[in-house]
Amino acid sequence: MIESSLPEIQSVSVAIRDAVAPVFLLTGVGSILSVLVNRLGRAIDRARVLHTMNEDQRAKHVDEFEIIVRRTAWIRRSIGLITLAALSVCTSIASLFVEVKMGLNMPDIVAGTFFAAMFFLILGLLCFLREISLASRELSFLNKLN
Repeated sequence: MIESSLPEIQSVSVAIRDAVAPVFLLTGVGSILSVLVNRLGRAIDRARVLHTMNEDQRAKHVDEFEIIVRRTAWIRRSIGLITLAALSVCTSIASLFVEVKMGLNMPDIVAGTFFAAMFFLILGLLCFLREISLASRELSFLNKLN
């Protein structure tokens, strides 16, 4: 009984070893999501402050408010894409274990889900880069007001 399960244990061990890199990737993706959620919260808080101003004050900050609206849209896109990347990494890891446990040969599924993860991560980071660009532009509007 023990002898027959030894190859099975070794194959699971190999799957765990192969899943370690994607798990570290998940940690990094989680950190990026945390940064994005914090940026979204700060942008929303600033929009609320602008919304509570009286008409005259709000008129001075119309450009800033428009940029905040655009920034939040880019952050939401980035969060969505990077979440899809995380889900693809999870699917890739799960596929590894299904492949080992059921004795299936499905490297195309594992590779495809990992490729999808990288694709979504790249798109999400590009959206994040666009949001940072808009945030920098917002800073220039604030300097003009002072």
